[in-house]
Amino acid sequence: MAKKIYVSVSTDPEKDLSKVVDYAKCMQGEADMLHCDIMDAKFVKKKTYDHVLLDKINDNTLIMLDVHLMCGEPLKSIKDYLKAGANILTVHYEAFENKNDLAEAAAVIHEANALAGISICPSTSVSDIKMYINMFDVVLVMSVVPGESGQSFMPAMLDKIKELDDLRKGNDYNFKIEVDGGINGENVQAVIDAGADMIVSGSYVYNASDRKQAIDSLRGKK
Repeated sequence: MAKKIYVSVSTDPEKDLSKVVDYAKCMQGEADMLHCDIMDAKFVKKKTYDHVLLDKINDNTLIMLDVHLMCGEPLKSIKDYLKAGANILTVHYEAFENKNDLAEAAAVIHEANALAGISICPSTSVSDIKMYINMFDVVLVMSVVPGESGQSFMPAMLDKIKELDDLRKGNDYNFKIEVDGGINGENVQAVIDAGADMIVSGSYVYNASDRKQAIDSLRGKK
């Protein structure tokens, strides 16, 4: 039996913040999750929206909120996003000056009955996060440089996904592998074959003439 692949559609391509809630409503019942890309112009140059809009999305939809914090000093803001309705809250490994604070972040997220995620940039290796990985439910592999929508998938990240999958199997870990950046109907099967469970899509779904068909294509071969 083929494993279930979850599709999380990103809000990032929607540049008009007044329309983000409408996009979330359109994706409800089509995608498994809404990938909420939160940027504060500190961790990356770009700035998007904050917990106030996330709360509005949560109030107006039933879609699962997959919140990706691309923010500096995440410990200062994670409670706001949890209160606003995050079901999955992912923080960046690189955003923590003191890596011991990753344990506190995971604990705070779990105390709110949400799933905790840890994300790594393309330049970060699996070995860097190995000692923290069993604290998290999701490992998010960035397959583009964080901060801008519409970049091309980096094929070298397939080895990183495979390494995570091997680590998971070898240690009987249960975390899910999520991959974000440049994934489309042509390269998604390679990502799934490498070990991914969750596929994030921004421009590919947003710009599709048939968004449902685009989402279905991201689930890979049937």
